[in-house]
Amino acid sequence: MTSHVIATVRAQAAISISQPPIRAGDDDMTAIKAPAAAPVRVTAAPGRGTLLVLLTGVFITTLDFFIVNVAIPATQRDLNATPSQVQFLVAGFGVALAAGLITAGRLGDLYGRRRMFAIGLAVFTLASAACGEAPTAGFLIGARVAQGLGAALLMPQVLAIINTVYTGEHRAKAFNAYGVAMGFGGVFGQLIGGILIKTDIAGLGWRTIFLINVPVGIATLALVPRLVPESRSAAGARLDLAGTVLVSLGLVAIVFPLVQGREQGWPMWTWECLGAAAVLLTAFALYQRRAAAPLVAPALFRNRSFTVGATVSLLHAMTMGSFFLVLALYLQQGRGLSALESGLIFLPLGLGYFLSSTRAAAVAARLGRQVIAVGALGMALGYVVLALTASELGEHGAVGWVIPGLVIAGAGMGLVMAPLPALVLGGVEPAHAAAASGVLSTAQQAGGAIGVALIGVVFYGALGTFPHAFAAGLILLIVLDALVAALVQALPRAR
Repeated sequence: MTSHVIATVRAQAAISISQPPIRAGDDDMTAIKAPAAAPVRVTAAPGRGTLLVLLTGVFITTLDFFIVNVAIPATQRDLNATPSQVQFLVAGFGVALAAGLITAGRLGDLYGRRRMFAIGLAVFTLASAACGEAPTAGFLIGARVAQGLGAALLMPQVLAIINTVYTGEHRAKAFNAYGVAMGFGGVFGQLIGGILIKTDIAGLGWRTIFLINVPVGIATLALVPRLVPESRSAAGARLDLAGTVLVSLGLVAIVFPLVQGREQGWPMWTWECLGAAAVLLTAFALYQRRAAAPLVAPALFRNRSFTVGATVSLLHAMTMGSFFLVLALYLQQGRGLSALESGLIFLPLGLGYFLSSTRAAAVAARLGRQVIAVGALGMALGYVVLALTASELGEHGAVGWVIPGLVIAGAGMGLVMAPLPALVLGGVEPAHAAAASGVLSTAQQAGGAIGVALIGVVFYGALGTFPHAFAAGLILLIVLDALVAALVQALPRAR
């Protein structure tokens, strides 16, 4: 894969990366160009293994967000965890990740993206070891929060490095590979977790889902200085501490009640948090307009491709995590499948995703921005087939009949996730690459939390039978995917 994304950059030189302006009227997404950019300092050329190192970090952090779900029953038994502690095992990672992404992106711009990637990977690896050795549920929750912070440091640097050191066709292919790696982490998390728990390596049980990250993280970390070029904004600015506090508190105030609210029956504190979030994020936006060195440059949101694309990413993320949730509930609680059996049912979804994502760049070359619309409508079609199938099967029909709908939905996911990062970030100035990547990643994480909250309301509100609740939840996802396809039309046509 990395042989397709090798770009030539003059080694050990400070260079300025600038691209021709976007030209309206053309719809070729394989060569999205950035406007003239502020100077960016790059210390070396990307090598053959550069992309593999970056994508390994993306894969293991994305995987860990999803893989923990299949280990919850065993973890609860082993550590005597309460229901609220079990919720925090998932929520702690997600809240820390969402709250740290924008700040981490800006840190990469200021102090070096490779440096922040390496620090994030080191924190994530150490936290994974702590998770695997956790003696109590409280200790495990703290280690999960640390994992989320490590992932937050790591993830925006990957997109920023790709956007900075690769150009033209190589950049488009690298973005496509990023989408594939992230999708694989989500799609196959359930299966990988089920296999690890079932094989019970060295009698470690659920702990293997965390400990497996340690050798992978150490090996990847050893390759970072050799294979990943350093880059940062050449401008000597400082971190916006006031903006950091405002946006971090605001994001926590959004994500935390959305993750916890449904489980606790939406008590008053959840609405108070959401109200506080609106105040904090409004204050953050106003402050950024007058800050000398803003955490997020307001100019980013004057870029229509970035603003609309980030909104598309948020809506798409609302459909992904929520679909994995209701599918797992339907298969395990509604149809009585084990974690491994449920993971195997995810395989057709992964097959559809793999087949479409590997061809997504070629499809994007022909369809441009419409590849996202086609993918979203393909997901909607898959959900329609699944809803009809589940309703027809009831609680006792052969569960294998869901496979065609899963293949179709997976194929749609691949056509959206693979080209989407290039579409959103292709026109961003390299000097703001990590900050923009942080905003994009935050939109995806917030979208996932919002989607889970919404589908939880629909699913459990319709829970007369699991097939009926599953079909009702899929109707919400069909509507969201239709909105994605419609919003794509507001993106500029770019060459």
